[in-house]
Amino acid sequence: MFTIVPNTDNQFTAVRAIAFEVWPKTYGAILTEAQLAYMLEMMYSVAALQEQSTLKQHHFVLIYSNDEAVGFASYEHNVNNSGKTKIHKIYILSSQQGKGTGKALVDYIEQQALAFGDEALFLNVNKYNSAIQFYQKTGFEIVKEEVIDIGNGFVMDDYVMGKQL
Repeated sequence: MFTIVPNTDNQFTAVRAIAFEVWPKTYGAILTEAQLAYMLEMMYSVAALQEQSTLKQHHFVLIYSNDEAVGFASYEHNVNNSGKTKIHKIYILSSQQGKGTGKALVDYIEQQALAFGDEALFLNVNKYNSAIQFYQKTGFEIVKEEVIDIGNGFVMDDYVMGKQL
């Protein structure tokens, strides 16, 4: 049984702990060590997370199993007035993967999107990330490819995946 709650810690302690545990395992074989360090700082410094939450209106939620934070997600409603909710992040502790945790987060975000009035979900995923199969199992389809310049000579080489609600 999972419990999903909004993140209320403005220091993002649990979010950062999960990200720093999961990212090296998820992206260690895909990204260089330099890009991994750059992206973790760019996306998961306390200041960056606070900006995403307050200025960019990203909703951060934590998922708990037995009173332990085992994953998190962030999402944003009606991106660019599209009627679509964007899932910015979903990360689950390695020890918790394959137990329905990620699906519970996707289902939660789907319900939040519907309640907001959005008609679809979308997300970006690295082309070499094994999570692509997870997203396909939960109803997402690859919509397009996208290369995003993230600065410092690095890019994100992604698929954009979407799901109608």
